[in-house]
Amino acid sequence: MTFQKPSHTFTKIHLKALHTNNFKILFTLSFTVFINTLSFAQDIPKKPKKINRSVKDSVVITSRDSLLIPEISEKSQDSTLTDSIAPKKELLENIVTYHAEDYTKFNQKKQKLYLYNKASIDYGDMNIVAGNITIDYTKNTVYAKGITDSIEGYTQKPVFTQGSNVVEPDSIIFNTDTKKALIFNSKTEQGEGTVIAQITKKENDSVYFLKNAKYTTAENLDDPEYYIKLRKAKVVPGKKIVTGLANLFIYDVPTPIGLPFGFFPQSEKHTSGIIIPSFGEQNDRGFFLQNGGYYFAISDYIDLAALGDYYTNGSYAARLESTYSIRYKFSGNLGFRYENIINSERGFPDYSKSTIYNLRWSHSQDSKANPNSRFSASVNLGSSTYYRTSVNQINTGSFLNNTLSSSISYSKTFQGEPQVNFSLTATHSQNTNTETINMTLPTLQGSIGRIYPFVSKSGTKKGIIQNINLQYNLRGENRITTTDSLFFKKEMFDEAKAGFQHTIPLNTNFKLFKYFSLSAGTNYNEVWTFKTVDKYFDPIEREEVVETINGFDSFRTYNFSSSLGTTIYGMFNFEKEGKDRKIKAIRHVMRPSISYSINPAFDQYYDSYEVVSADGLTTSDVEFTRFDESIFGTPSKTFSSSMGISLSNNIEAKVRDKDSTATEPKKVILLNNLNFSTSYNFAGDSLQWSPLRMSGGTQLFNNKMSVNFGATLDPYALDNNNNRINKFNIDNGGSLFRLTSANVTTSWSLSSKDGDKKGDKNNDKNDSNFFPEDVLPKDLDYANQQIRPDDDKEEKPPSEHYNYKIPWSLRIAYALNYSNSTRQNQISSHSLMFSGNIELSPKWSIGASSGYDLKNAGFTYTQLTFGRDLLSWRMNFSWVPFSTRTSWNFFIGIKSSILQDLKYEKRKQPDITL
Repeated sequence: MTFQKPSHTFTKIHLKALHTNNFKILFTLSFTVFINTLSFAQDIPKKPKKINRSVKDSVVITSRDSLLIPEISEKSQDSTLTDSIAPKKELLENIVTYHAEDYTKFNQKKQKLYLYNKASIDYGDMNIVAGNITIDYTKNTVYAKGITDSIEGYTQKPVFTQGSNVVEPDSIIFNTDTKKALIFNSKTEQGEGTVIAQITKKENDSVYFLKNAKYTTAENLDDPEYYIKLRKAKVVPGKKIVTGLANLFIYDVPTPIGLPFGFFPQSEKHTSGIIIPSFGEQNDRGFFLQNGGYYFAISDYIDLAALGDYYTNGSYAARLESTYSIRYKFSGNLGFRYENIINSERGFPDYSKSTIYNLRWSHSQDSKANPNSRFSASVNLGSSTYYRTSVNQINTGSFLNNTLSSSISYSKTFQGEPQVNFSLTATHSQNTNTETINMTLPTLQGSIGRIYPFVSKSGTKKGIIQNINLQYNLRGENRITTTDSLFFKKEMFDEAKAGFQHTIPLNTNFKLFKYFSLSAGTNYNEVWTFKTVDKYFDPIEREEVVETINGFDSFRTYNFSSSLGTTIYGMFNFEKEGKDRKIKAIRHVMRPSISYSINPAFDQYYDSYEVVSADGLTTSDVEFTRFDESIFGTPSKTFSSSMGISLSNNIEAKVRDKDSTATEPKKVILLNNLNFSTSYNFAGDSLQWSPLRMSGGTQLFNNKMSVNFGATLDPYALDNNNNRINKFNIDNGGSLFRLTSANVTTSWSLSSKDGDKKGDKNNDKNDSNFFPEDVLPKDLDYANQQIRPDDDKEEKPPSEHYNYKIPWSLRIAYALNYSNSTRQNQISSHSLMFSGNIELSPKWSIGASSGYDLKNAGFTYTQLTFGRDLLSWRMNFSWVPFSTRTSWNFFIGIKSSILQDLKYEKRKQPDITL
């Protein structure tokens, strides 16, 4: 609305000749002035708010409140608020906040503000920090540069920040009106790399244009070891970099590696894209492309990589790899691999064709997701020959695997008194040598927590009665045994065995004579089965016949057991007055225990059949039980009353600490454990003593070396046929015990840090980023390995000379097994395995893993590895010098994942003939 001023109203007054009425003329003028002063031009008053009419008993009631008529405020009558002419725009739209340490000067004539030394300015979402800043209010520009010092040079370079974008140029000119800027010699982080440009034109908040720029992931931006030169480029921060002609420079030396145009994705989110394959040649399969495909960034929670291999002789392979994760709930990965392998060419005598596959799945649930239920999975199944015959380089390090195992489980706990636990598990175990597969589909387990029926109201459990407790356990299985050829076929389910086992243990414990702990208990066991057998002798075929009977059946057993044990402490003190001996004392802890158990005979579950000779005479009776095929064993048919004896030892020493400031002696473990065990069967008619078993272990050299040993000693002698007889070996002219088996295993981890008195807490950690301390073979496919960051590496000051203490690490494993159960007196296995690495320089690393079979006099699988850290690049070389899998792989490439396809790889794969 426009307020009409009186001066804008023209009133025409016609004067008639010979007729004058002064009163009427004065009244007319006054009325005109009054109307024009209080009236609104072209204004339609707002309609008052209507009140809805309501009809009641056919009577229309209409009401109108005079207060609803809007009042006209004086403020709304100001015509300047709705003037058609826009007001003049201010020089700066936002408030400018500035600061400088030395001085702040404003030139009124030039309309310029000068800031000097550690100056900063904030304008909207823009922030500039520099040594020298000038603000021109007439041109709406901000000019920032550093300070030139005769000693320190050019210092306090500008740092320009707008939103999440940070630019570090030599100088900058920014227009606060257009939001455009000219940036000189800038360094801007874009994703994992940095863009260094001579001139940058900032078009708006999301577009930059560059000229003669460098893109690199090097750490030293003043002298990068490599960069990609971008003659002209467009940068959209956080999204992409689009370039014209670009090529690779190494230490400012141009290379012919380049592109007429390029595209560098800079998204901070997962994005889909092509995975560049590696190429090579194999003697039996021709040229190949490996590990190429496409990566699908499905969402923030799941991704998928579809990869494939192709060989010119027709062989091919496909892989699907997926990773998923939901924070605080679960995470996992899933992978499927399939290979169709062709050897030689069709028509040749060595031509063969085979298919192999492998399925892997790992799933883990976050403990915070649900404290009362848990689901987990660890699956590794497939063809038994997969790792041995796979031609893909990523499987080289796993070809020694001879077992595949899987487990999928779900468990739930029902809180309460008593607590109830429930779990459902599917397991798989596969021997890749025999190609035998054992599965349980599924295994059901349930239990009811321990119940104390006679505990007092206060909750204390004292004495034999109050400590009586019982439990209930349930286990059900559907067990399948099959082979590779029948895996997941109908035939594999024909021989499946199912059953349930119920156990109820009843126990109690109490103190006896103050120093002894006595426990006693009984166990009730009930087995259900759905298949039984019947056996008889076929006189015509002269062989045993076994018939399977389908149907429910069960048996019940029980036993009794008790044990008595104590702990004995002994201290041997070597200290004397006036003498500071190195060994202060030796402490010996012994834990002897005696157990007794009774297992009744359940011969009611046993039958027998007669074996008839060809003459019709009965030669023998054969006993059997119809539960021979039960997956939970068979009931015992012999009475057993046996006593078990065991003794465990622990020996420690207190020695003088080398640290003179220590107030207490140092504790050293001499024997971590030394155990002896045997048993005696009172119900046996012969060979009542079982062999004496001994085992032990200790740690040596400040826990760097571990030693474990064991032996089996038999008190009975052997006859001339090397069979055990009921006669002690000492009574047969021999020693008290006869050594039947023994084993020794040791492992020793050494490194150059072990001798460093200033060593840190991570002395046993390998510093190399290339080779883990492991005696197992390594993966040769470096192109598919994720580079570990160097964040845990401490920054070391540069030195003119390399440290004469060359970093190194070594791990040695030794195993010896001896067998003499039937007087063979031989070493069954004898091997030495080792692995290690040496850092010849801060950037060079050499590693090896191998072993030697001392019994068969031959080297085991051997692998040599070489690594070179090229700052932003890495170079690796792996070599298997001999064996049927002789191969090598050379790789050089950029560490950054954004440029992981900028690489060179050459390899020789093992020529595997199936």
